[in-house]
Formats: sequence, structure tokens, C-alpha cells
Amino acid sequence: MDSTELRSALTHTVRFPQINNRYTTSDSILAILYPIILGLERIETNILLQQNGVFQFVSGLPTYPNPTTLRRFLERFGSRGLTSFQSLHDQFRGHFLMKPAPPSSVIFDLDTKVLTVYGQQEEARVGYNPKKRGRPSYQPLLCFEGKTGDIWEGVYLSGDIHPAPHTIDLLERSILKLPSGIREIRIRGDSAFYDHTIVEFLQEVSAFYAIVARITKPIQHCFGGLRYEEVSPGVWVSEFEYKPWRWKTAQRFIVVRRLLPENPSWQLSLFQMRGYTYQVMVTNLSLKPLNLWRFYNQRATGELIIRELLEAYSLGKIPSRDWASNQAYFHLVLFAYNLINWFKRLCLPAGWQHLNLQTIRNRLFSVPGQLIRPQGRPTLSLPNSYPYSKTFMQILRNINKFVY
Repeated sequence: MDSTELRSALTHTVRFPQINNRYTTSDSILAILYPIILGLERIETNILLQQNGVFQFVSGLPTYPNPTTLRRFLERFGSRGLTSFQSLHDQFRGHFLMKPAPPSSVIFDLDTKVLTVYGQQEEARVGYNPKKRGRPSYQPLLCFEGKTGDIWEGVYLSGDIHPAPHTIDLLERSILKLPSGIREIRIRGDSAFYDHTIVEFLQEVSAFYAIVARITKPIQHCFGGLRYEEVSPGVWVSEFEYKPWRWKTAQRFIVVRRLLPENPSWQLSLFQMRGYTYQVMVTNLSLKPLNLWRFYNQRATGELIIRELLEAYSLGKIPSRDWASNQAYFHLVLFAYNLINWFKRLCLPAGWQHLNLQTIRNRLFSVPGQLIRPQGRPTLSLPNSYPYSKTFMQILRNINKFVY
């Protein structure tokens, strides 16, 4: 899918009344997506692209909107066009999940992040904020597909809202838009998602789950009577069955016990007792405790994705005081991330598919070039010293082969 196909899809799907007819809806959306991908961070710095005629020619934009125009568009887009844009994003998600081959199972990783704000943004509220206590915040709630790294669903919340009630809606939407042929769904989540309503929902839809449990007093009392098996030096595992208060049925709990290291700073979030750290997971998977622990630890990929969303895609750069605008920007960031993820998976050579966005920018997007017109034909000329010219041309051929 090249920029022409994307522009066409946006034009036909995302429609709402606009006061300014100078820029189409698709032009305005692309004018926000391009800077996110290029790393310009804030809408104000987009003015650099107004002075770049080559970029405007390559991107197909007649001129580049100024920051005020883009902010006004974000407000209208967030209140009138976001629903249709999300539907288009869902179509892309389902299509690209089937590439290069249809999967028979999916893994959904749940995560949430506190975004501290420093102004008077609407719906920014004071809630749990471990780094900036007492500061208002927003709270993105995200669902990743664990095998591909695609962001499958996301919702933007106020900082004082507990994610559990919204997680069921998020999971329900995520499951409903899965393509046919998916036979197994596995869910991984940290202790923020340790809630009986979430587990009961997953049981109703026949999904498997591995969720970190909050270590309450009754669970602590179980530790002493367990028989532990040492699975590697300094690591022991065990399991027990327990029915927490308010839960409908007893659950299988897996315990991982490790020796407390001399410098335990990286494990401060784990429960500590008598020289050991403990991690407990609730699950309905039949995996052995060691294999379950390894399966859950693969969820760390989601934490890396959130870090990249913050650092490379400017998720934490709140663009406006308006709630609708900030929601719209959030969903544009998710779309930009997925576009790059699909690009890496389907167009880049195998050795490049693990690269982060900043490295891709350095190797592909921030390359000096010259727009020349031999015999009146516009041609983008790359420098002779460019070390990735062969790879660059192969990537272009891969893009041209791919048809959405």
C-alpha cells in the first residue's frame, strides 16, 4: 500500500463537513501522520515541511498546512471523523494480520501507561502517577498482538480511571474484529488487569490467560506450605489452587521464587520476603510453571513498544487542551505505528525487520536527495555515497509489488 492507496482509502472512508476547503480530509490526516513518522515531535515543528518543496512533491501535498490549521482540523476530526477513521484502521488491521500467512492463533498483550500533563488539558485528572505524584495525567490502554507487534486496539482514558472496567470493552472489540480461522486466543497482562470481572469475561469467550496476581495476605499465607521445584540456579517454581474473595471459581496460581539479588533495584515491583522475591500469576493454561513463566515474560515486547511510542512517535507530546483533539492525535499515533510495523514486516529485508523507527529514519527516511527533471521527468536522485542504495531500491520494488 503506497501513499496513493492510503490517500484514496482515507478519502472514501473518513468524511465529515469542513469549513476550510483548501485541504481535503486525507491531506490533513497525512500532514499529521508524516511528521509523527519523521520524528518532528510537535505540531509547531511541522512548519519545517512548509519550506521543503521536495517533500511536498513526494508526499503529494500541494502545500503544507500551518500548525493553527492542523490544530483546528484535529478538533473537528476528533469530534466528527474519528469513528470512521477507526473503522478504516480496523480494516487494515484485519488485512495485514493475514500477511504474509493467515495465523491460527493470536496473543493479546494488555498494557497501560500514565502520561503526565503540564497544562490545563480537558479530562486530565489526578490518579495513580508513580513518577509525578499529584500531577494530572492521561492513561492510554493498549492491546498488542504479541506475535506481530501490531497495536490491535487502544483507548484514551483520564488519569483517575481504573483500567479494569474498560478492559472488557477493549477485549470484546479486539476479539470481534479478528479474522475467521483464529482457533485460539491467549491473553497476557500485568497486575493492573488482575480483576475477577476480566477473568470471568475471558472464561466466557473461551480465551486462555496469564495475568500477574496482586499478592494479597491470603496469597502470602500460601507461600510457606508450598513445595518448590528448582528449575534453574536461584529460581524455584510451584503452584496452588485458590479462590480469591468475590471470584466465582477457584483458579490455578503459579509462583516463581527467586533469590533476592544484592542490588534488587530492577525487581522492586516484585513481592519480597525472607531473602526471596515472588511473582504470582493466575492462569487457565495447562503449561508447566516454568513454561508459563517464560510465556508471560515474552510480554516484555509490549513494554518496548510503549517506550518506542513515547520516544519515537511522540505519544507523550500532548498537542492540545481539547479532549477530542488529544484523542484524535492518540489514534493517529497508533495508526502511524502500525503503518511502520506493516512496512517493516512486508517490505524490509529480513535483517532490517527488527530495527526501531529511529534507525529506519536514519537509513531510509532522512537520506539527502535531489529532485531533478531529466527530459522533463521528475526523478529523485540519491547521493553516490549512500551505503544502502541497493536495499533502498529493493524496498521500493517490494512496495510496488504489494497491493492492498
